[in-house]
Amino acid sequence: MQNTQKLSFFSKSVLILGYLFLYTPMIAVMVYSFNSSRLVTVWDHFSTKWYYELAKDDVMITAAWISLRVAVLSSTFAIVIGGMAGFVLARFGRFRGHSVFSSMITAPLVMPEVITALSLLLFFVSIQNLAAQLDGMTILGFVFEAPIWLKQKGMVHIIIAHATFSAAYVAVIISSRMRELDISIEEAAQDLGATPFKVFWTITIPIIMPAIISGWIMGFSMSLDDVVISAFVTGPGTTTLPIVVYSQVKLGVSPKINALATIIIVLVTVCVVTSAIIMSRVEKRRNKELQKAAAFTGGMVQTVA
Repeated sequence: MQNTQKLSFFSKSVLILGYLFLYTPMIAVMVYSFNSSRLVTVWDHFSTKWYYELAKDDVMITAAWISLRVAVLSSTFAIVIGGMAGFVLARFGRFRGHSVFSSMITAPLVMPEVITALSLLLFFVSIQNLAAQLDGMTILGFVFEAPIWLKQKGMVHIIIAHATFSAAYVAVIISSRMRELDISIEEAAQDLGATPFKVFWTITIPIIMPAIISGWIMGFSMSLDDVVISAFVTGPGTTTLPIVVYSQVKLGVSPKINALATIIIVLVTVCVVTSAIIMSRVEKRRNKELQKAAAFTGGMVQTVA
């Protein structure tokens, strides 16, 4: 008993130290965002003037909106691509090329980010050159006019790039959740006459919804935080917030960045807490439905007996 108590005290101490190590810098940033002094590390008195200064900074506000749009769209596309990949890995068994397919999905997880960024840059440049060559040419009686997003780098390229590396993380999350799913529930629904499409949308999707939400949040966070890939594929007028912050930090940390970081921390915290509440309610509702189904099945068995 004494060893167990010592171990418990040690575990709690390590947990507290870990939380302090992770969250003390964030708390310091939030506190100093209300500092009136221009010097970031010197406290003067409480003030909200840097939030007003941030609101008047058109460059940073524009970059923040671009980053939010890119993060929302890229994480949504990553859910679709990564979800299909995770479903294939979990349900299609050991098909021919399974190892290659699995390795291609997990490669972005271990590959240096600069390599991924350079590969995407070369790919987009090749597409731009091909579009420039075909622009104005007559193909099958039609004059091909390359769209703007093919001719120059912009929002579309950043969304594709962010969705590419986020999809790998989503695939791993969803495939692990799919492997834990009891397939007998889906088989029972099919035995009762439900089509595979209806089973997927009414049973599979609700059960794996916590994994989908987690994958979306992870993709959103990674997109909002990315610097390397965005720096390679960004174009005129599509500079994301991390690149703007990085360029300003090199010239000296401004208290406006503390205010911006505080706003982001609050928004992320609200999103995480909201998603946790939603997932908890979904899980409780699913457990109640399973209990009702089990009780109904048991009653039917007793009646037959």
